[in-house]
Amino acid sequence: MSEPSAVKPSARPVDAIADAYVEDYAALDPITATYLGVAGHEDRLTDLSPDGFAAREALTRDALAAARAATPVDEREQVAREAFLERLGLEVEMYDAGVPQSEVSVITSGLHEVRQVFDLMDTDGDDAWARVDARLAAIPETLAGYRATLLRSADAGHVSARRQLTEVAGQVRSWTGQNGSGDPGSAGGFFAGLVRGSGTGGALRSQLERHAEAATGAFVEFGRFLEADLAARGRETEAVGRDRYALGSRYFLGATVDLEETYRWGWEELGRIEADMAAVARRIVPSGSVDEAVAALDADPARTIAGKDAFRDWMQQLADRTLTAMVDVHFDIPDPVRRIECCIAPTDDGGIYYTGPSEDFTRPGRMWWAVPAGIDEFSTWREVTTVFHEGVPGHHLQVAQTAYRTERLNRWQRLMCWVSGHGEGWALYAERLMDELGYLDDPGDKMGMLDAQGFRAARVIIDIGMHLQLEIPKDNPFGFHPGERWTPELGLEFMRQHCRMEDPVIVFEVNRYLGWPGQAPSYKVGERIWLQAREDARARLGDAFDLKSFHREALDLGSIGLDPLRAALARLA
Repeated sequence: MSEPSAVKPSARPVDAIADAYVEDYAALDPITATYLGVAGHEDRLTDLSPDGFAAREALTRDALAAARAATPVDEREQVAREAFLERLGLEVEMYDAGVPQSEVSVITSGLHEVRQVFDLMDTDGDDAWARVDARLAAIPETLAGYRATLLRSADAGHVSARRQLTEVAGQVRSWTGQNGSGDPGSAGGFFAGLVRGSGTGGALRSQLERHAEAATGAFVEFGRFLEADLAARGRETEAVGRDRYALGSRYFLGATVDLEETYRWGWEELGRIEADMAAVARRIVPSGSVDEAVAALDADPARTIAGKDAFRDWMQQLADRTLTAMVDVHFDIPDPVRRIECCIAPTDDGGIYYTGPSEDFTRPGRMWWAVPAGIDEFSTWREVTTVFHEGVPGHHLQVAQTAYRTERLNRWQRLMCWVSGHGEGWALYAERLMDELGYLDDPGDKMGMLDAQGFRAARVIIDIGMHLQLEIPKDNPFGFHPGERWTPELGLEFMRQHCRMEDPVIVFEVNRYLGWPGQAPSYKVGERIWLQAREDARARLGDAFDLKSFHREALDLGSIGLDPLRAALARLA
């Protein structure tokens, strides 16, 4: 364990504590350092052993205690302190509940972090590949430590659901080439493919190949451990229950919400959205249904793209056009933020996600899509709003602008603080904002936005419903299994009825909700709170309210829990 950085006396004590925490945490978690774009740790992996988790927990507790004792010098530090206390306080609660040490799901685990960090590494030149090689060489020991952590957690009664463990074992087979098909599973798997494309030679190439083979073997063995050993100890029931779910909800939202009220609101919101979809459908196919309109859109060759590379190019062009249109008109966008890269992820796990720029902006913000195996044709009407969500004015504007604001935000706020309800809520708010600004006047694109919004509303219903095993309302507007209790099987049936996606994507989504309790509703609930915050500001300011100013002031707070966000915005009036 590295020695903690000394917090030097400062005129800004909260900022000093937060900045030291970033430096110390990056040293203890080199994978996170790479995700954050903090340089200097690229040749090491994170210690996933019990001692490694204990060291990061101790650091978090110490920083939390220091921040509690610190007195902010102005409003900016007050906001920073509130955000720091809220986040680290919940991190400690999660450690106490055994979550970081035990959580293995189809979307998140130490295993996923080790695999995915290579996507973000510099691969330009032999020095960069030497750092890749050092990380490849560290994989067997890292996974051995992680295995010890999962076993110790299981002994303490903290273990993921059995089905999540077996599903992740299936993902490992894909990553390591055991499936015999699919991009990640061809010719030796992900690590072999990574080295094959390195362009290196001589001793370095031989070393890379040897360490890639050992890394693949370590992943294969870990997958067997998950399926043959740990799964036998996994929970039979995937529902986590009220206490664990309430903690996850607070963690992902940065706010406390009434779960039953939110569940009821989810039904109302989905009904409202589907009524809007029916109205838009009639603009596409006169007197037609939503399904008939969707069929017409999918059959339109002008709205269809074949091939992953062509689709990536389409996303890039739309992202670039949108960014140019937003600059200095609807948002103040600094020069370094005016660059985003659209990428196809090197795996087929499913999911679309954003990764922020490096601290010095040499690595730009990136939009990724892990396209499920077998999907090679894309309907652009569905994805216009996805580009707005992941790019501008969604995640890229929010995350990259926050990283740039050195004059307003401390290093922890800029790089390390992420609250799903704030970030994903903003991205959904951004989708709706683009409609308000006239960028979704095309009925197909509007249908795509509403379809995506309905998908997020359905998430609210089944995520809360499945994990709390709630009753399906007897008077629900869709006549869906009235009076029954939610199960994973009903969750999958409901999503298939209300989401127009390829079935592999829907299956992945439901598995994701079951393994990551409380995260999925953070999108739509976060949007709800963002919209309310805007209306509160409009009511306080009256004629003085300016939308562009509201966005600037809100985003300049950085990522922050939604309860602290509302408090900070109220003080700005």
